Amino acid sequence: MNLDPALLEIIVCPACHGALAVDDAAQELACTSCGLTYPVRDDIPVLLVDEARKPDRA
Repeated sequence: MNLDPALLEIIVCPACHGALAVDDAAQELACTSCGLTYPVRDDIPVLLVDEARKPDRA
């Protein structure tokens, strides 16, 4: 994934406004607060709650 570091400093989770962490292996951005993960397609974060994947419950 090739995301601009300046972009990563300003974007937040649209659901809870928590910080987002990069998951290069899964090509996703994961919220550190609520756990939703947002896909990154063609190096563009898709920050739509409807497109987010909910955290796995163990």
